[in-house]
Amino acid sequence: MRLKSRLVVSVVTVFWLLVGSTSFAAKVNLKLAHYLPTTNGIHTDFIEPWAKELEACTAGEVAVTIYPGGTQLGNIAKLYDETRMGVVDIAFGLSGVPGGRFERTRIAEMPFLFTSSDQAVHALWDLFPQYFAQEYPGVKVLGLNACNPGQIHTTSAAVETMEDLKGLKIRTPSAALTSMVSYLGATPVGLPAGAVYENAQKSVIDGAIFTWDTMDSFKLVEVMNHHLDAKVYAVTFWFAMNQRKYNGLSDTAKTCVDNLSGANLVGKFGSWWDAWDKKGRDLVVAAGQPINVLTDEQRGKWQKSLEPMVAEYLKGLEGKGIADAQEIYQALQQKAEQYK
Repeated sequence: MRLKSRLVVSVVTVFWLLVGSTSFAAKVNLKLAHYLPTTNGIHTDFIEPWAKELEACTAGEVAVTIYPGGTQLGNIAKLYDETRMGVVDIAFGLSGVPGGRFERTRIAEMPFLFTSSDQAVHALWDLFPQYFAQEYPGVKVLGLNACNPGQIHTTSAAVETMEDLKGLKIRTPSAALTSMVSYLGATPVGLPAGAVYENAQKSVIDGAIFTWDTMDSFKLVEVMNHHLDAKVYAVTFWFAMNQRKYNGLSDTAKTCVDNLSGANLVGKFGSWWDAWDKKGRDLVVAAGQPINVLTDEQRGKWQKSLEPMVAEYLKGLEGKGIADAQEIYQALQQKAEQYK
């Protein structure tokens, strides 16, 4: 009996040692936050699948809980600080909110610099180590993103030339575009994306500079009736993880994060933005609303006319301590040509 008892105890001990070292490893629970609704393409096509791929890659070692816009952790103005401090582990944020933080990265938002998201994203990621990494202390940047260049949408007054903007009240998405609109004789109006519909409907604004996807996602096709496909600007975004949290992951989990990020991730944004924009543009076409498309030659004329405004904007950044602002802009121009 004693021998049998010892044998049972030994078998049980070995079993639990094996179990404890393999299949019952504790999970790492990661909190991933962003500021968008769950119906937005960023959530459905990027964030949600990315989280599931990470869980699958780590074979259950990592679990991800997503906190979208509207939740306590999805405040757009707090996302970077929440990530840096470890309140959330991973976040996707907009570079322009709050303002004044990612000024180097946002040089990519200068007017008429890019013609596609794919072009902008690759330029940003190529130049990230040299020019932009210093803006993201305390986090591991998993990728930078930029939308397809946005258009000029108006309620009643069609815009076909630079002169047509004069006197109009236009919602602008960034400091660079605010400078551009003012320079061209229009009145820039700062509004959150969700407030554009109501203000356009009430004639508080005459139009907005926005991507095509907003005609669908914010239902702006119902209030914007004229469209200038000018490819005016690209807005930038960041996707990052708390550095300490990343450092504390197992080698397997780190490899999974790395493989789902960086160059393997940023190359996907272009096709995603094309699909999101197509939905909005198709609604405009279906509504029979006029779309005026700037030719490359016409875009060149806009760009040439805006050179003094761009120079003044970059000079302002130099005054804020970004001594290489002009160098960054020129490097982005060169990358834009490379990825044309």
